[in-house]
Amino acid sequence: MSIIRWGMIGCGSVTEVKSGPAFNKVADSSLRVVMRRDAAKVKDYATRHQVPHYCTDVNELINHPEVDAIYIATPPQFHEAYAIAAMEAKKPVYIEKPMALDVEACLRIDDFSKKSGIKVVIAHYRRALPLFMQVKKLLDQNTLGKIHSVYINMQKSAGGNLNLKENWRLDPKIAGGGYFYDLAPHQLDLVFYFFGKAISYEGKASNQAGLYEAEDTVTGNMLMENGVNFKGDWCFCAAEGKEIDLFEIIGEQGKISFPVFGNDITVEKEGKIEVIHFDPPMHNQQNLIHQVVQHFLGQGENPCSAADAIQSMRVMQAFVYGNQ
Repeated sequence: MSIIRWGMIGCGSVTEVKSGPAFNKVADSSLRVVMRRDAAKVKDYATRHQVPHYCTDVNELINHPEVDAIYIATPPQFHEAYAIAAMEAKKPVYIEKPMALDVEACLRIDDFSKKSGIKVVIAHYRRALPLFMQVKKLLDQNTLGKIHSVYINMQKSAGGNLNLKENWRLDPKIAGGGYFYDLAPHQLDLVFYFFGKAISYEGKASNQAGLYEAEDTVTGNMLMENGVNFKGDWCFCAAEGKEIDLFEIIGEQGKISFPVFGNDITVEKEGKIEVIHFDPPMHNQQNLIHQVVQHFLGQGENPCSAADAIQSMRVMQAFVYGNQ
């Protein structure tokens, strides 16, 4: 096989710019079939993105003769069933984060992958973006000396871009949790990417505003295997205009801070402040998709394995539901 021909399940907003077009922009890759249950919407998507085939039935897509690999871009509730169906058809899968509805579903996907030998990659794409690769480089260069602690603080208001109407991300039965389950996978995956595994973790969650069923406030602590202490605070009912997106790394010689959903790294060391700016990419997932294609072609390592993603799922589940 010299090219990966993709089938994409789900044509929601995440696929419009962040991922969908990238499948035709990376080498040795082509998006051939898209699927959505709404016939008019899937036809419109295929037409606008120049995808040659579209359908409304998931089994038709999975078994399509022009599909070699499957990208699952649905709500987490469907990830497990679709991933296993794809692997049963002997087709590798690239799954949106979070990997599945809960840890148990993730483990079943991973187990099927190991037993069948079919490859699975999870879309924790920030680890392949230049900003976060630069943070990793600074840490590997020992820029701050010994790292003592890591702090994540995310404060978002319930208004603005946090749409409360007909939003599946707020239904735990569909998403596993609330906005924490939607956004924290990016942040926690970076913690593991930078600092390795956690040896202990605990947290608590509550519904402070009562605007929807899922939790809207989460706190958590971890101790990493290298001795780094982690603390995280997430609130999705903060006051308007008081939004915060902070990832802070504190070492014996200074501090590195950046927004996970922004474009600048700030390095504070020896009384000096340096700001490193990165222009946002056109397609956030393009770098990772390139690595996924190379992995599926047998030309590269798995850029984000099921085991990598399960770490984040275990921690999120423990923070919100108190079980590991």
